[in-house]
Amino acid sequence: MKRAAFRRTERQRSEDREIARIAIPAFLALVAEPLFLLGDAAVVGHLGTRELAGLGIAATVLQTAVGLCVFLAYGTTAGVARQLGAGRLAAALGQGVDGLWLAVAIGIPTTAVVGLGAAPLVGVFGASPAVADPAVEYLQVAALGITPLLLMLAATGVLRGLQDTRTPLVVAIAGNGVNLVLNVVLVYGLGPLPRMGIAGSALGSVLAQLASAAVLVLIVSRAAQREGTSLRPRRTGIAAAGRAGVPLLVRTLTLRASLLVTTYAVVLGTGDAAGGDDAVPIATHQLAMTLWGFLAFVLDAIAIAAQAITGRYLGAGDVAGTRAVTTRMVWWGVISGIGTGVGLAVVAPLLGPLFTSDAGVHDALVPVLLIAALGQPVAGVVFVLDGVLIGAGDGRYLAWAGLVVLAAYAPAVLLAAALGSGLPLLWLVFVTVFMGGRFVTLLRRSRGEAWMVTGAGSGG
Repeated sequence: MKRAAFRRTERQRSEDREIARIAIPAFLALVAEPLFLLGDAAVVGHLGTRELAGLGIAATVLQTAVGLCVFLAYGTTAGVARQLGAGRLAAALGQGVDGLWLAVAIGIPTTAVVGLGAAPLVGVFGASPAVADPAVEYLQVAALGITPLLLMLAATGVLRGLQDTRTPLVVAIAGNGVNLVLNVVLVYGLGPLPRMGIAGSALGSVLAQLASAAVLVLIVSRAAQREGTSLRPRRTGIAAAGRAGVPLLVRTLTLRASLLVTTYAVVLGTGDAAGGDDAVPIATHQLAMTLWGFLAFVLDAIAIAAQAITGRYLGAGDVAGTRAVTTRMVWWGVISGIGTGVGLAVVAPLLGPLFTSDAGVHDALVPVLLIAALGQPVAGVVFVLDGVLIGAGDGRYLAWAGLVVLAAYAPAVLLAAALGSGLPLLWLVFVTVFMGGRFVTLLRRSRGEAWMVTGAGSGG
């Protein structure tokens, strides 16, 4: 018995080391990624509350356009990891190259749609002209960074599938450093460079994204060449990558739709409560959602480890190992969620002044962040199980589960808004109905065995 217990402990320690080896660099890289928006928010927030509110709406549109294509990272991670587990490195890199070309094919038309349609896209939210004008100004420039962002997603997915999360970390840190410097210089002007305002913030981010994408694509391309993998676009490979990404696209669409309907509910439900001035509640929601996204990326580090490890284990045919490491990662999610929740609650009163000098935003932000803090332990489990099922190629279930949650959440949050609920109650609905719904659907699936399909192919 003692030997068996010792072996279990050693296995758990081995699992912990493997999770940490992938998750810690991914955690640091994902902390760096939302700093693109946090940096923008900190710089733009000191231009004024209306500019910050405009950034909030523009960022929602931009994050939706890019976020819908997150399957370029997630699907590629799972597929490459499975091929790696099956001992097929050249095939893994070939799948990664197909993903890069798919990113270009999607990015170019998306850039045109968002850039040329900035005004009507912003107009959907119904914000006042004082908020909508800076939103359109930011979005028209920021749209140029969509293709680089999609290439970053695809290249990062390849490296994660190869169990390499350190390289994306280095690129993310360097890119965010460049982004912050360019934001300050271009927004406020320096020497011969004119003051560009909110458009300068968007341009700084685009330039940093271009540089980051170039580095990551170069790294993946060189690795493919070393294995004799062609860099030319393959129509069949690109089409296959697109088909494999459809269920994850639907899953992501439901998540983005939930965030969009949340922003719409904020505009709908808080304008009257604020006496017609919607700048303060929208700016507060923008900061709260940006911070929520920051913490979500922190928790998503374990989900990335789950994608890479689950894909590799199933590719190698190790069902027992998949179950054991899944259980271990869920505990990591719980502990991480408790940690981020406690941390957010403690620093909540200090965060507002970092982004804006508006006292109204400071006061409104604290109760919202306390509600967000309560939802962090649930979010920790949700992100881990989401990563496990993505790594297993269980996209179809994730798509259907997302539709079910959206069908329950959208009426609930819109009803709360129609009743004139304030921002804290809208966030309470977000945490309990949206995150709670995801928790139930993912936990139910993970307890079964239908998702544990072995071999180099996806479970679908």
